[in-house]
Amino acid sequence: HGRNYYSRHDYEGVETDRAESVMANLKAKLADLPGQTFVNETVSRADSFTYRDPVDGCVSENQGVRVECESGSRFIVRLSGTSTEGATLRLYVERYEGPGGNLNMDPQVALTDIVNIADRIAGIKVTLGRGTPAIIS
Repeated sequence: HGRNYYSRHDYEGVETDRAESVMANLKAKLADLPGQTFVNETVSRADSFTYRDPVDGCVSENQGVRVECESGSRFIVRLSGTSTEGATLRLYVERYEGPGGNLNMDPQVALTDIVNIADRIAGIKVTLGRGTPAIIS
């Protein structure tokens, strides 16, 4: 069966214009990402994520930017909570480990490469001026 490692990194209370800049810069790169290799991951698809509710069929467009790799690993960057006190930029990361792999790793260790790839592509730390997220869950 294997295992999916998953984590969410929240950058809270960031300047709204900086968070919007991360999203705009990432969206501008979408068309060029497929086929590019970062560390040991090759991007297979990059798009603006659209959520389709399986129950009522409602469609919510522009829910974040999704980058998927040939290995099945992926990350999503999503902007939420923009207000006068700043914005929250969320990074969702996921990596599949097959049944013969290491299924008992600490999730943050297992996801290190994907987190670093996401930061390299999106420029999160540099653009936000933050070395680490406020919350990792």
